[in-house]
Amino acid sequence: MTNASSLWDPADYAANAGFVPALGAPVLALLDPKAGERVLDLGCGDGVLTRQIAEAGAAVVGVDASLAMVEAAVGRGLDARVIDGERLAFDAEFDAVFSNAALHWMLDPAAVAAGVSRALKPGGRFVGEMGGDGNIARLRAGLREELVARGYPVPSADPQWYPSVADFTAVYEAAGFDGIEAQLIQRPTPLPTGVTGWLRTFRSGFLDAAGVPAAEQEAVARAVEERLVPVLRQPDGAWVADYVRLRFTMRKPG
Repeated sequence: MTNASSLWDPADYAANAGFVPALGAPVLALLDPKAGERVLDLGCGDGVLTRQIAEAGAAVVGVDASLAMVEAAVGRGLDARVIDGERLAFDAEFDAVFSNAALHWMLDPAAVAAGVSRALKPGGRFVGEMGGDGNIARLRAGLREELVARGYPVPSADPQWYPSVADFTAVYEAAGFDGIEAQLIQRPTPLPTGVTGWLRTFRSGFLDAAGVPAAEQEAVARAVEERLVPVLRQPDGAWVADYVRLRFTMRKPG
């Protein structure tokens, strides 16, 4: 099932989350796409990184559960399709699968792993980065504290999967991958539009799930930002979030 808290607007994403593809350069370098390769971009979003894979000469297919984001990717001239990452149905079609900042929105990781394995040719590689254990802990805590203070029913668990290296590795070993290399990377990340803009882009679905009316979500976001001034606002006034990334490579046995 598509994660109900995963709601995306391409214009809003471009305004508030342009850092996501911009900081994906090291993962793209790890993929190192080659001319003539066939690559699947899992969770392609609006296609910024997908386009770069295509410019390297690879034949790339982007998939995402968001119709709006896929339409934006198609607008970049890409082969992008609305497909849930937990329901991949490709059969040994790709030399590589790439994913940046998307796997943590997919709440059935075993289904994702099985689909990636099916999609890869024998010997194919899976390269990517996602939120890892401890990701945005302060942001998440600030949001929960504000919702509780206002009397909203906060969901018992965050609707994202931020695994440890051990948990991540176990899922993909069970799916048959080998040569798994994964590491957690502490990556303090500037938020160009502050906590309010970040919440608008990344947690509007969570606010919906908590029962916050649309007309009140901006006020809630501003209040969360105020709560987080002591921990996330820098002396120069800039906002920096406590991102933790899990970066990985692995192969399907040949």
